[in-house]
This record gives sequence, structure tokens and C-alpha cells, in this order.
Amino acid sequence: MALTRSDTILKYIVEYFIKKAQPVGSHTLIEEYKLPYSSATIRNEMYALEKMGLIEKTHSSSGRVPSAAGYRYYCEKLRDGSVNEELKNRIQVVLDNKVKSIEEVIKASCEILSHMTNLVTVVMGPDEKEEKLASIQMVQISSNTITAVFVTDKGYVENKTFIVPDNLSADEIVSCVNLLNERLKGTPIVNLVEKTEALKPVLSEYIVDHDLVYQALLETFVRFASDRLSLYGRDELFSREEYQNDAKKLEQVFRLLNDQQLLKEVKKEIKEEKDGRIIRIGDIEGNPDVSMVTAKIDLGAEGDRAITLLGPTRIDYDQALSALEYIAKTLTDYFNDLNGSKGGKGDA
Repeated sequence: MALTRSDTILKYIVEYFIKKAQPVGSHTLIEEYKLPYSSATIRNEMYALEKMGLIEKTHSSSGRVPSAAGYRYYCEKLRDGSVNEELKNRIQVVLDNKVKSIEEVIKASCEILSHMTNLVTVVMGPDEKEEKLASIQMVQISSNTITAVFVTDKGYVENKTFIVPDNLSADEIVSCVNLLNERLKGTPIVNLVEKTEALKPVLSEYIVDHDLVYQALLETFVRFASDRLSLYGRDELFSREEYQNDAKKLEQVFRLLNDQQLLKEVKKEIKEEKDGRIIRIGDIEGNPDVSMVTAKIDLGAEGDRAITLLGPTRIDYDQALSALEYIAKTLTDYFNDLNGSKGGKGDA
């Protein structure tokens, strides 16, 4: 559907400002985009857009810049929605590797997403209240090193490596962890810490010096029970023009990345969002120059994940949203097809 004159002008104001970081005037629009309108006509449309709160006049020039409402309108109605072919190809390479776990596929996809958008990607894991411990598996790395691999029924994996002290044997630690595996398997994640503490006296029957195993497991289960977040692309933010000469703004972004309450709200909100995405532009926890776009990956029986792109307000929303939506849909289809294939094999 063809855009109205007003929408066309707003679209180009947003895209020019994203590209140049400069306020936009009527003459610039005509020269840059070959618009078939007079300067007077464009100024009238810009005045109307300003009255609607979609653009703002800067104090230093007669040009206009998009407001938060203008960015949102652009995201919902004006962006092209095309997906970069390189992104598609790189994601397909990840999916063609059939031996990768859920977490490995999501990690590789998010690293690609951060690299191609120059934004931080935050992945929020499944709700720990709906998740249970599936198993603890032991892998002996060397004569004095063992790695315990903790797996949940939602596909989340956590590793803990033990350096075996001289007064213990690897077999003792394996026996101890196997006991815990038997007692803890099927326990809801939120109850793991409490149940592990209750098993401490039992561990002493297997290993006299059992504190090593106990403390290591306890630390792992504490991480399980907290909101699990994975961050990718922190370094990408340093290349953003907004942050190169303003350490305070960058510090505010990193503070948001550590704001557990904010990310909990986003995680809860995306679960209830029918469209499977959230767009937050400006005034996030009092920070007017930060934007977040979030999409949900539906993994079927493995639960949901939420992926958030976070960066300055002046980002390429068309590229960022298109890439995020593509990855969310592609991974949702991929994991559901995979689960369907597994189910089909089991029923055959």
C-alpha cells in the first residue's frame, strides 16, 4: 500500500536521522530523496507531524528529529521489513549443524545478531518455576579434573569443573554426584538449593571432606534459581557514535543490562504479548536515550526464550527489528520442527 505524503516525509526524516545523526529540514529531504513536493508543502507537513508529537524541533537549528512516538510509528507502519541476505545465510549455517544443543544454537544466532546490528543481545531463559533438573552428568577431563554437566528439562545446560584435591579420588566425587543425581532428578529449579542443603549430612557419608562438592553444586544451583541471562555483543556498543565520546551514556546502558527487575518485567511482558514482540523506545528506567526491542522464541515443550536488542534510541530500527523477527521466527520453526520429528520417531 502506497504511503501518504505525511507518512513518506516522516519515514525519510527517521531514516535520514538514523543515518546522519543530523536534524532534517525541508531542503535536505528534497535533495536527499528527490521528493516531488515544494519546500513550503514539506514544512507544512512537518509542522503537522510536530503537532502530532511524531517529530521534534531541536534548539540549535530549524531541522527536525524523530520523537520516541515517531520512532514507534515508524516501526509499526513505515519500515520496509527486508532481511539482510547475509544474516539469513549465516543463520542457516548454524541450523545446518544438527549436533548443536538449544543453547548453542541460540548463542550462535545471537552473536550473529549483535555483530550485524552493533547492539547488545540479551537472552532470557525459561521461567525457573516451570523447569526441573533432568540430570547431572560427570565427565572426567583428566586425572585430577572432572566436569559436572547439569541439564534441565527445558534444555538449559550449566557446567561446573572440579579440581580434585590430593586427599580425594575422582571416583569419590563421581559417587557423590551420582547420589545427588538420584535424589535431585525431577526437582523444580526453585527448590534445588533448599533440597541440596537438606542432603548435606548424606554427602558426609560418602566423602569425609565433602565441602568441595557441596559448595560447587550449591553455587551452580543458585545460578539455576536466579533469572538466567546471557549477554552478547557488549563490545559492539563501543563502536556506536553516541557512546564514543560519552562514557556516562554507555554506563547507563550497562546499568540497565544488570537491572534484574527490568529484565524480569520484560520477560513477563513478552510471555503475555500476543504479537510475540515488545518495542520500548526512550525513557527506560529514566534513560531517555535507550531503546529495547524484544521478541519471543517458542520452543514448544522446551519452553520460551526472550531475545532483546538494546542500544541507543537512534538505531536502525528497520534492520534491527527485521533481523530480530526473522531469527525469532526461524528458531521457533526450527525447534518446533525438530521436536515434531523427535515425537514422530518416538511414535513410529
